[in-house]
Amino acid sequence: MTEPTLKEKLSVKEKWIRLIFMIFFVLVTFLTRILIWVIAAFQFIYTMLVGKPAKTLLPFSESLSKYIYQIMEYLTYVSEQKPFPFEAWPTTKEKHKKIEK
Repeated sequence: MTEPTLKEKLSVKEKWIRLIFMIFFVLVTFLTRILIWVIAAFQFIYTMLVGKPAKTLLPFSESLSKYIYQIMEYLTYVSEQKPFPFEAWPTTKEKHKKIEK
């Protein structure tokens, strides 16, 4: 069997569709970076005033971190699975009880 030519490789529709998804997820990462800064600033100020992080925000922060990780896996071809909104939003494990001190 012969190897496909460059023209044949470039004409694969699925690769171009993936590029569109990749551009979409790169844009999403820019938005999530802003959200991370907002959460980090809020948690810092809250911790300074109350003495501990806002417990109700921790599960969302954890799932957002998992979401960003899923995006990075997709962008770097580690995974073929498209993250949210094409899959369910990542879940959390409720490991935040150790911060209750």
